[in-house]
Amino acid sequence: MGQELLSFCPVETRRLLWILGMMFGLILVLQHLELPYRNPLSSVLSATMVPLEGNSGFRAGDPPSNFDMVGNVSVSDGLNHTDTYAFHEIANNTRTSDLVSDESGGSDRTLEMDEDEDESGSLVKQNTTVVVNNEKNLETDIVQGGEAGNLVKENTTDITLSEGRTEKESNITNPVATTPPAYPPVNSSPNTSPVVVETHIGAPFISVDSNVTLVENDQTPSSEKTDNSEQLHTGLNETGNGSSVTRVPVVNTMPEVPTLEVYTLSDMNKLLHHSRTSYHSVIPQWSSSVDQEMQYAASQIENAPIIKNDPNLYAPLYRNVSMFKRSYELMESTLKVYVYREGERPIMHTPVLRGIYASEGWFMKQLEDHKRFVTKNPQKAHLYYLPFSSRMLEERLYVKDSHNHKNLIEHLKNYVDMLAGKYPFWNRTGGADHFLVACHDWAPAETKKYMAKCIRALCNADMKEGFIFGKDTSLPETYVQNARNPLRDLGGNRPSKRSILAFFAGSMHGYVRPILLQHWENKDPDMRIFGRLPKGKGNKNYVRHMKSSKYCICARGYEVNSPRVVEAIFYECVPVIISDNFVPPFFEVLKWESFAVFVLEKDIPNLKNILLSIPKKRYLQMQMRVKRVQQHFLWHAKPEKYDIFHMILHSIWYNRLHQLKPN
Repeated sequence: MGQELLSFCPVETRRLLWILGMMFGLILVLQHLELPYRNPLSSVLSATMVPLEGNSGFRAGDPPSNFDMVGNVSVSDGLNHTDTYAFHEIANNTRTSDLVSDESGGSDRTLEMDEDEDESGSLVKQNTTVVVNNEKNLETDIVQGGEAGNLVKENTTDITLSEGRTEKESNITNPVATTPPAYPPVNSSPNTSPVVVETHIGAPFISVDSNVTLVENDQTPSSEKTDNSEQLHTGLNETGNGSSVTRVPVVNTMPEVPTLEVYTLSDMNKLLHHSRTSYHSVIPQWSSSVDQEMQYAASQIENAPIIKNDPNLYAPLYRNVSMFKRSYELMESTLKVYVYREGERPIMHTPVLRGIYASEGWFMKQLEDHKRFVTKNPQKAHLYYLPFSSRMLEERLYVKDSHNHKNLIEHLKNYVDMLAGKYPFWNRTGGADHFLVACHDWAPAETKKYMAKCIRALCNADMKEGFIFGKDTSLPETYVQNARNPLRDLGGNRPSKRSILAFFAGSMHGYVRPILLQHWENKDPDMRIFGRLPKGKGNKNYVRHMKSSKYCICARGYEVNSPRVVEAIFYECVPVIISDNFVPPFFEVLKWESFAVFVLEKDIPNLKNILLSIPKKRYLQMQMRVKRVQQHFLWHAKPEKYDIFHMILHSIWYNRLHQLKPN
């Protein structure tokens, strides 16, 4: 009996072990097919913490809800150079999430953005996470138009490229994937830092819009860029926020602008309206009481009381006189501007008060002297002024006949770098609450890269040179001949004493003026079209013609802007603007078609017929309105209500209000 038992036990033991092995193998196969964590052992131990390399706080048993939200974005923070990447899948509502570590063994760290949904309902949900491939450059893949499988999304997604242009991906369906999609190999070292989209100096910014959006406004070669990854949002720490999670500002994309050869006044009106509903600025990295004050002011303007009759404001001149008046009143009672003290003279803090670039100098001088609007406490400022003179920048740094502006641009870059390193305010918004006032023709090109998010008040307000409705504002170019008396010779003859139909005189700058003279110089006594008039004391001959003409021709020079627009208003002559794609001053407030004539450059041969087709009654109405709008274009030794200084500041204030997201 004992012998039989001994022979039976090994057989049964082997059989039992074989059965247990088969069961365990079957369990492993089933767990592998389910693939909840791409790891059978992790699946069996799913209730326990599965540590990844480094100090990861991810628990395998945690609810996956934060990783399954459509459009969620998580960005590698760049504070610790690692070789880790995360991949996020969403496929036909199948809840499958993976966090994959690469083979290098580096730590995996992510930043989470806790942002509210924007007013259009597009992306930006709470506790959002984006998936960035640190080893294989996701940004490069997107810009180069990678396949749909390279970034799995739900339905149609807009991928925003540089300068706010969007490339549509349509008819994309999400296959049920059980393995991560393959990223095409790119030439990058194993130590490549996490993909962070840089837009400006000071700190990298991630743009989120329309499910998944990557925006790169800074096209600087990588060799020229400053590595700011280790100083990501230093201003946050300076505000006393002790959170270990850094909030990355979210950038809404620029409104899509149709590409036209010529933008008519009607086109510009539509673009302005579109910008009011679609363009919003950078969401600040941290909130501030000044943001709430600005948002409150914006809501007050939207609900402004109706004005039926105001002795100082003639309603037909304005897009909405009630909103303008309420906005102006709130500006006077609320607005505080911090003027940076830094910067070496004469490029900084040295106003030019004479000549055709005088606008930037007069504004600088009067703002720095203005106690009502200037605050010495930057924490209380709603706006920050970059006090440089584009005229002095050109005069001091441009190498004559070099046709190269790189050193001028580099000077401004270094200035902004210095401010971003010294103060937290630039990094809080990427410069969106900063503004500059520049009248030189080169200012748009000099500021479009490193000051792109700033509010730019530009004389050269050209639709083809990157002027952005909803952000930038057109600065009046004023030719001040006498800095002590800028109002000398103000006014003109009454309409019955204006015997000249149209007048122009000036140098042959650009391509439009030679065409104008070709068709009209010495061709018609009613059309006084000249080249440069002989110089006389006080320019009396030019002024006399302006005061005696019904219409004053404001033809563009090398650029779209011309001081003749303001001169015509100064001498109470109806301006005739011949400059395609020129955005006239204070366009966001004034209804220019009510007091000015716009003629396309191609219609110069028909200029006289166009002017003669305007009925006398209409001309008299326009000339009267020129006199009424004149108050907005005058420099005073000491600023006065509604004058040009206040109007420039108001345009900047007004545009900033419209950039902010409503509560």
